[in-house]
Amino acid sequence: MVEKQIIAFGGLRPSKGKTHPLINYVLSLSKGDRPKVCFIPTATGDAATSIVAFYDRFTASNAETSHLSLFNRTVYDVEEYLLSQDIIMVGGGNTANMLATWRIHEVDIALEKAWKAGVIMCGGSAGSLCWFECGTTDSFNLYELEPLYDGLGFLPGSHCPHYDGEEQRRPLYHRLISEGFAHGYAIDDDAAIHFVGTDVRNIISSRDNAGAYYVEKIGDQVIETSLEATILS
Repeated sequence: MVEKQIIAFGGLRPSKGKTHPLINYVLSLSKGDRPKVCFIPTATGDAATSIVAFYDRFTASNAETSHLSLFNRTVYDVEEYLLSQDIIMVGGGNTANMLATWRIHEVDIALEKAWKAGVIMCGGSAGSLCWFECGTTDSFNLYELEPLYDGLGFLPGSHCPHYDGEEQRRPLYHRLISEGFAHGYAIDDDAAIHFVGTDVRNIISSRDNAGAYYVEKIGDQVIETSLEATILS
């Protein structure tokens, strides 16, 4: 039976010349020794810096890497291309612009087909927020976070990335949920949640003080429950 897998990172900090432990975790989920990994940098407008940073996260021995540009598109059949991958990684940046661009190019449809076919999805920041129904974003104003309501909805509920990395994240997320925003998952930088289907399979982290949380409203109170994480070396 094919497993539909998404690994949502809160965000990835630099890993100082080695493959980030969360990247190694994702690679370990693939059946091949050198999986095909496609990067989608739409959230930065296909910026060269984000593409180069992606390639720097891998070695030639641990993955066969490529990227999908949409602003200077060279891939004719996006669906066929994405279905041929083992892992798809979505980069951070402007989530709202990314989702709008994907829908014009029907990348959203291709991603859903690839996910259902067993291609592993992952990403941090915009690359984790996109999989949920809604969440918190700086897409509309770099200086103030706001809610985003039109995620892909592969995963139900809401998401807050960079939970420990930006001071506005936790108070805004709690306030939104207190006002009726969908319950959901908050993830610190360097931590991740591994979903199989829509169920949590594992919580992983690359540092002791990074984790993930389920945030919900019970009665009149917003309750934040820390989820037990496995620390990766």
